[in-house]
This record gives sequence, structure tokens and C-alpha cells, in this order.
Amino acid sequence: MAFRDTFSLASRTVRGNKLRTGITVAIIAFGIMALVGISTAIEAIEQKFIESFSSMGANGFTIRFREPRFGFGGDQLKKEKKGKRKEKKSNMGKPITRIQAETFKQSFEFPARVCLNLFGARNAVVSFETKKSNPTVYVQGSDENYIDQNGFTLAFGRNLTDQDVESGRNVCIIGKDIAAKFFGENLELPVDKIIMINSVPFRVVGTLKPMGSTLGRSRDNMVLTSYNTVRRFFNSNPNASFNIQVKVDDVKMLEGAIGQATGVFRPIRKLTITEEDNFAIDKSDSFVELLLK
Repeated sequence: MAFRDTFSLASRTVRGNKLRTGITVAIIAFGIMALVGISTAIEAIEQKFIESFSSMGANGFTIRFREPRFGFGGDQLKKEKKGKRKEKKSNMGKPITRIQAETFKQSFEFPARVCLNLFGARNAVVSFETKKSNPTVYVQGSDENYIDQNGFTLAFGRNLTDQDVESGRNVCIIGKDIAAKFFGENLELPVDKIIMINSVPFRVVGTLKPMGSTLGRSRDNMVLTSYNTVRRFFNSNPNASFNIQVKVDDVKMLEGAIGQATGVFRPIRKLTITEEDNFAIDKSDSFVELLLK
């Protein structure tokens, strides 16, 4: 009887306050929808983040001259290794030179693809005829393996070649944003055109399919050229360090590749048996996992 009375009272209250009831129900419904929307958006952002940073896949790793500085776990790595080999302070912080990177690529006989990267600029200006871009273009120096190693796909034209890298030719491959700004949506039109990058003429030999953005930076607002060309025009810093990307065909081969890469690179870096590594190896999948924690 008490339940029936309570239900009857509640029904009369709802009927007598239709506006208040409607507002309350609307607020609750809006709150639920907002929570679902936020949850979906977070999942989508994380998925995009993983796709962007894991473009090398779980079967790749990068050799750097030191750990990234945003909490990648360098302190933990050093604690784990402490006591096994001594750190020679004069060896620490030494950049990976072009000679060292090229020697590694030539000496690494494991069945894998090796890509050498050198940062060029993040504020370059591209121009064509009377049009000019904002000073936000990213210039990347690399070699013939960059496109495959980093998840890009060639839309039209050709890839960089060994001859492009060795000679430091003024040739480049451009991303979709740059192609669209000067030539419209047809990604074939820029091929064989001459553009200016920071007032230096370059012939476009290829265009890339769109990749989207990561952390607010468009991956399509990029110019790819050889690392020797970057050294000539965009990054003459003698202390500029190369990154070495390695990708194997099978994830089961990854640990073996890392072990052999370490063994090959230590003598190139002139380390003795008792000295600590003065370079860091980042696996693609663990890199993403740590950034998402």
C-alpha cells in the first residue's frame, strides 16, 4: 500500500510540474550523451595517435643519440643498466654523425630496411610563381626508405634514389597540403614543377597521399628531400644528429635485429666492452605505450 501511495504521489507531482520534469529529463539525457561523446572522442584521439606514431609498426625501432626528453623512461633505462658497464661522460651526448649513420647502414647485414633521417626545418617557406606558403612547412632529410618506414604512400611521381642522396640533388617529394595550395587537388600536377623552398629551387619528383594530423601538426605539410640536401641548405649545424630507423619484415625478428644493431653500432661509436651505450634504441610500439600512459 505504501508503494502504491508513493507511486501515485510521484505521478501527480510529475503531471503537475511538466516543465520542471521536462528540463530535468533533458539535462540527464544531455549529460549521458555528452559522456558517451567524450568517451568516443578520447578513444578516437588515442587510436589516431597510435596510428600516427606507430606508422613504422611493431616491427620497427629507432636508434637515437639519446633518449627523448619528455619522460620516455631514460632514467629507468639507466638504472637497469647501472653496474653492468661504466658510463664515460665524454662519450655521452655525442650526436650520431653522417659517417656513423652511413657506416651502420652499410654494415648492418640483418634482413631489414634501414632509413637515415636528418631534421631540416619546421618553419620553411614554399613558393611557386606568385603564391607563397606560411612559414610552417616541415622539411625532412632522409633517403629512399623514408616513405615506407614512416607509413607514407607515394601518390604520383617517383621516390628518392641512391643517386639523389649521394649527390644531394635539389629534388623533393611534397605532401598533400603543399600540393593542394599551389596546384589544386590533382596530386599529379606538381610532378616535374620547380618550386622554391626558402628561396632555393627544387624540382618536385613526387607527391604523397594524405596522412592527416598528429598533435596539431599536419603530416601533409611536409617536404621530403635527401639528408645531404638538408645538410647543404637547411641544417648546417655540425652537431646535428641523425636518427636511424630499422624495420624488419616479421615482428619475431625484432629482438634479434635490436641485438645485432647494438653489436654493430657500438664499435662505430668507438665504445669499449666496459663502456655504457651512448645511444638509445626506441621500439615503435613501446614508444606509443609510454606516451599514452
